[in-house]
Amino acid sequence: MSQPQAQSPSRSSKTRQAATAADPAAPTSNRLQTWIQTWGERLEALPRRPRRWLQLGLLLVAVLLALLLVSVPLEFYTQCIFAIGCFVAALILRKQSGRFPVLVLITLSLIVSMRYMYWRITSTLAFEDWLDIIFGYGLLAAEIYSLIVLTLGYLQTAWPLRRKPQMLTMPPSEWPTVDVFIPSYNESLDIVSLTIFAAQAIDWPQEKLRVHVLDDGRREDFREFCNNIGVNYLVRSDNKHAKAGNLNEALKVTDGEFVAIFDADHVPTRSFLQICMGWFYKDPKLAMLQTPHFFFSPDPFEKNLNTFRSVPNEGELFYGLVQDGNDLWNAAFFCGSCAVMRRTALMEIGGIAVETLTEDAHTALKMNRAGYNTAYLAIPQAAGLATENLARHIRQRVRWARGMAQIFRVDNPLRGKGLKLGQRFCYLNAMLHFFYGLPRLIFLTAPLTYLFFGAHIFHASALMITAYVLPHVLHASLTNSRIQGRFRHSFWNEVYETVLAWYILGPVLLALVNPKLGGFNVTDKGGIILDKHFDWKLARPYIVLLLLNLLGMVFGVWQLVMGDPNAMTTILINMAWTLYNVIISSAAMAVASETRQVRSEPRVAAELPVRIKLADGNEVSGTTLDFSQKGIGLRLPKGVTIARGQHINVTLFRNQQEKEFPAVVVFSRGEMVGAQFHELTLRQNSELVRLTFSRADIWANNWGKSRRDTPLKALREVSLIGVSGVKELIRATLIQLRLWRDTRRPPAAAAAKQDPVVEAAPAAAAAAAAGTPVAAAAGAVPADVVVQAFDKSMEKQ
Repeated sequence: MSQPQAQSPSRSSKTRQAATAADPAAPTSNRLQTWIQTWGERLEALPRRPRRWLQLGLLLVAVLLALLLVSVPLEFYTQCIFAIGCFVAALILRKQSGRFPVLVLITLSLIVSMRYMYWRITSTLAFEDWLDIIFGYGLLAAEIYSLIVLTLGYLQTAWPLRRKPQMLTMPPSEWPTVDVFIPSYNESLDIVSLTIFAAQAIDWPQEKLRVHVLDDGRREDFREFCNNIGVNYLVRSDNKHAKAGNLNEALKVTDGEFVAIFDADHVPTRSFLQICMGWFYKDPKLAMLQTPHFFFSPDPFEKNLNTFRSVPNEGELFYGLVQDGNDLWNAAFFCGSCAVMRRTALMEIGGIAVETLTEDAHTALKMNRAGYNTAYLAIPQAAGLATENLARHIRQRVRWARGMAQIFRVDNPLRGKGLKLGQRFCYLNAMLHFFYGLPRLIFLTAPLTYLFFGAHIFHASALMITAYVLPHVLHASLTNSRIQGRFRHSFWNEVYETVLAWYILGPVLLALVNPKLGGFNVTDKGGIILDKHFDWKLARPYIVLLLLNLLGMVFGVWQLVMGDPNAMTTILINMAWTLYNVIISSAAMAVASETRQVRSEPRVAAELPVRIKLADGNEVSGTTLDFSQKGIGLRLPKGVTIARGQHINVTLFRNQQEKEFPAVVVFSRGEMVGAQFHELTLRQNSELVRLTFSRADIWANNWGKSRRDTPLKALREVSLIGVSGVKELIRATLIQLRLWRDTRRPPAAAAAKQDPVVEAAPAAAAAAAAGTPVAAAAGAVPADVVVQAFDKSMEKQ
């Protein structure tokens, strides 16, 4: 693999050393890797000119060999032997530790995939009618897009940097001044106050730490709160350029040497600045250092599918692996929050970028173009709230997709000066990623073109298709499973993309046509969901896809029975593809079944030592189960109980610190107690945040701890979720049918039956007219009455 061109020779050497040292799976006795490392060191020891010629010679030989492997024609049985040999080698390599097996897996995957694409283009496009041409070339375009993204993804993630913290060596009196910006627009004070308290608690000389709340909502209660706790409150006359404009206005009235930015719901830890700032002195050209976005509440996928902390969430791949890979190429992105920037570099590029909706990534791109370095430190130093429901989640992703498409148009990384080749590829892949809407929909419907219309989108025998397609798919899946490990499980990428594909398709295409279309929308955070309900409006695309693919299965069975016997293999291949699409689309539909969320503030699970002082003066020791800004869950010693309604004092500890907080017990069951904090002062609220949310160890203990991916287990997991999605659709359909029937029943008949469901029907109808979820308006009675037998039958299954 050639050295990253975004690095100087000295930095490249340090990069390799850091990546090798930080890989937890690096072997100590692997002879092959030791041999390769020895020869690598000998190569590095050569004079520059001979070394360069030798590297170019080896690269040329490798390219010629790869071209030969990709393009040589093979008969069916020979191709099968080649494919089986490659796959067996991949299965063996997958079990090996270290980075070298990963590089070989990537090489095998690319050879097999490029060989498939070469065969696809040269041997399968002899279309005979317009139907075949439209569907055939449409599928080919989607496949080419996927292969480009796959290749760029390998480039990004082949060798993550694994940067370590760089501690400050000078005395605190010489540490720089830092402005902490907390932009807000419509978030509640309950949410923002938590971030403000945590920002004040950052371990940094107080005279050098300046916390600023940038309120584009211009709210009086925010002004009063900031004045009471001693932080700066900044407003502007308009909301031009949304968040980017808000930050730029704050830059004009502040003068700290560095700027730290946190979204209104991102709570920094006390160690944030001490962990991050050392790299700015290690590298004078470093303009921005980003840390992960870690969430202490489940996103809609985790909440609705009950996978919180068991399956990596949608963003974990980016912050756990991709950003680390970008860092190797000096192309780490600014992500809008949980980051530090050097003011001089930021002002040199004109402040935060305002030309696109994704001002964060665009700002990092401008910094790299200006010759500055960007960095990523994969240690959670802040935690925030994930989007609570699917509608908010989709709106947020649509904004991201539109913004990245805008950057692709107005500041394309493939054009212009200032970027090295590795940086261009990293930024390009980030933008191309959000173009997956149309390709994903094509893959979800492609086999139906044959089952419904008899279109031949591959002009090749079924056996040859299998011999080329199957190795391409299996190698890509196996290699990504090995690379992504704990940060993305197999088949979940298809679920995430299917949920969003229909909704990002239009905005992305419009942004390509006219980058100025669309405005910035703030992602709402916080709130509750009173009743479990099925979001029919958002689920429409998934229902259509599911029904089409189920219908395709029916057509396939009919063709197996009544169709041409010579086409059996082709029919079975298309049916297998369709069955896979049924699984993915039904799993996507399961996400649309919103579960209840009765707490306005999510609890953070943590076991911390506590001392509990009872009303009679006795004290007992215990541990926390979880905590929030307003309450705490406690586990008492065996045999100890506390009655509901009793006033207690809870003491929390952190190193040599201990603080006492008054609370009232609101829940008691054996040794488990839930308490609500009672009339805390501003000082006590601040201390509570210091001892809970500001602790970096809580977030670090949950970072990257998911089990490693096993493709077959992941397929089973997604399939079971798909089954539950079908159940939820049937359940919601029965409820809707019952409500529809009750609204059409004559009043006299309804009164005679005295069915309690009827009383809920007018409210449900009114709610439907107002756009309110029917389940929320009608309550739980219809579900209990209508689907009781259905639920029991499903439980038996």
